[in-house]
Amino acid sequence: MTTVTRRVAPAPASINALQFPQGFTWGTATAAYQIEGAVSVDGRTPSIWDTYSHTPGRVRNGDTGDVATDHYHRWREDVAIMADLGVSAYRFSLSWPRVQPTGRGPAVQKGLDFYRALTDALLEKGIEPVVTLYHWDLPQELEDAGGWPERVTSDRFADYATLAARALGDRVKTWTTLNEPWCSAFLGYGSGVHAPGRTDPVAALHAAHHLNLAHGKAVQALRAELPSRARTSITLNIHHVRALTEAAEDLDAVRRIDALANRVFTGPLLEGAYPQDLLQDTAGLTDWSFVQDGDLATIHQPLDFLGVNYYTPTLVSAATGEASHGSDGHGASEHSPWPGADRVAFHRPEGSTTAMGWAVDPSGLYDLLMRLKAEFPAMPLMITENGAAFDDYVNPEGEVSDPDRIAYLHGHLSAVQRAIVAGVDVRGYFLWSLLDNFEWGYGYSKRFGAVYVDYPTGKRIPKASARWYADVARTGTLPDREGGNQ
Repeated sequence: MTTVTRRVAPAPASINALQFPQGFTWGTATAAYQIEGAVSVDGRTPSIWDTYSHTPGRVRNGDTGDVATDHYHRWREDVAIMADLGVSAYRFSLSWPRVQPTGRGPAVQKGLDFYRALTDALLEKGIEPVVTLYHWDLPQELEDAGGWPERVTSDRFADYATLAARALGDRVKTWTTLNEPWCSAFLGYGSGVHAPGRTDPVAALHAAHHLNLAHGKAVQALRAELPSRARTSITLNIHHVRALTEAAEDLDAVRRIDALANRVFTGPLLEGAYPQDLLQDTAGLTDWSFVQDGDLATIHQPLDFLGVNYYTPTLVSAATGEASHGSDGHGASEHSPWPGADRVAFHRPEGSTTAMGWAVDPSGLYDLLMRLKAEFPAMPLMITENGAAFDDYVNPEGEVSDPDRIAYLHGHLSAVQRAIVAGVDVRGYFLWSLLDNFEWGYGYSKRFGAVYVDYPTGKRIPKASARWYADVARTGTLPDREGGNQ
């Protein structure tokens, strides 16, 4: 992928600019460790996030996913909420250690039964289940054996994909292998702000390759088990990287981060090769000899669509002093998640921000979609995560008013619609997230949900944004912000 500088999104091209195409998927999304709880129930064993969250100092306020939103016991209620919202699809992840404790051997039927029952309930309500195999919960025993920096983990993942496909392939048509492998590799093994919390830049590069390889092997495993109508994909948090200025050194900073954030995945996944500039930038760390003959062919599997997660743009420049990788929005660490990019500085864009400190900038999503169309014109796209955290609270009337989230969603859905008008093949949009939940290193301090969760009681309260999104999903039309249901 080439570097991109800021561009202003054009005005809608037709009088029907706020109308989405017929058949557009309106969904919402969650991840297993963030909502399920029940971490030692029915045979589930610890994942790296269990271990990480129980390590003092790793997660804000010492929070863990032990209970989370107790979705494991309250899933019927959550499916009913989705049905009331009128969403057409639900993207959720399987907990690898719930399905296959320790990451080896046969599946646990009680774990599979949970996902079978959930899937059946979704289908009964007319909601399409969209399964993600991996949303960061590597079984701890596999990490103890070396984790993603070890090649064998990709083989274990393919075995797990086979078990999942055999159990759910008669119910689930749409499968995603990995969610945001950049986070798994570079936050988990580079900066250490995600599980397993290691800080080795070389291990992070190994992990990135073995995650790519795991994806390719999992797609092969899925296709060997699933009906021909099934769809396979991967979800990437493709960074929209912008330069602070047009100076050559700032544009080169964009190129470096783009290689590490994006092209380390899109290169082998979609083009069958790692970009040469990435190999050159990281040559002082590794010779990439861990890429074996045949790996790139295995990784470069045909996909039915590419999942795109977007929240905010990334603003960089060449570092004039000490690099500021801790300001990149992913969490504070003395260690960088950007191997070979020590001379890059990260900046906070101007303008309004979310509770995460992330800039609210829908034009970044539009620019990103236009870029993907230009570089991969035959690849259908799905917005698999988009949303915002704000400091929500229950008012005296027992309601949660979140106008800032409605404004955020309105702006970003408008950007998606403009991209569709401009010819980008976007098939759907999944709101992150259905529920307030365990937000990784931030614990329960950040609320992304369309549904408010009172954590002491587990009570669910749909926010105003949930009702607003339900109207959009029902009509397929984006209202004027002032005239919409707020």
